Amino acid sequence: MFIAFGILFLVLARFGWPLITGVVERRNEKIQRALADAAAARKLLATLKQQEEKILQQSRDEQAKVIEQTSLLRQQLLDEAREAARHESRLMLDRARKQIEKERDMALREVRAYVATLSVEVAEKLLKKQLDPGVRQMDLINSLLEESTKPEA
Repeated sequence: MFIAFGILFLVLARFGWPLITGVVERRNEKIQRALADAAAARKLLATLKQQEEKILQQSRDEQAKVIEQTSLLRQQLLDEAREAARHESRLMLDRARKQIEKERDMALREVRAYVATLSVEVAEKLLKKQLDPGVRQMDLINSLLEESTKPEA
C-alpha cells in the first residue's frame, strides 16, 4: 500500500500537480485581471461622475447667465418702450399746444377785425353827424381808417 501510495504520489506529482497548479494559476490570473478591470472601471466611473458634475455645473452657470441676460434685455426693452412713450406724449402735447395757440391767434384776429370794423362804423356814424363835408375832414377820416385797419402787435 505504501508502494502504491508512493507510485500514485509520483505520478500525481509528475503529471497531476502541474496541471492542477497551472489551472489554479490561470484561474488566479483571470481573477486578478478581473479585479484590475473592476478597479479600472471604478476609476473610469469616478472620472465620468466628476465630468458629469462638471458639465452639470457648467450648464447651471450658463442657465443662470441666460436668465440674467434675458432679465437685463427685458428691463432694457421696458425702459426703451417707456422712453418712446414719453417722447411720443411730449410730441403730442407740443402739437396740441401749437394747435391751441393757432386757434387762439385766429380767434383774437377775428375779434380784433370785428372790433375794428365796429369801431370804424361807430366812428363813421359819429363823424357824419359832427363833420361837414370838407377836404380836411376827409383826410382825417382816411387817416383814422388806416390806423384802425392796421393789425396791432
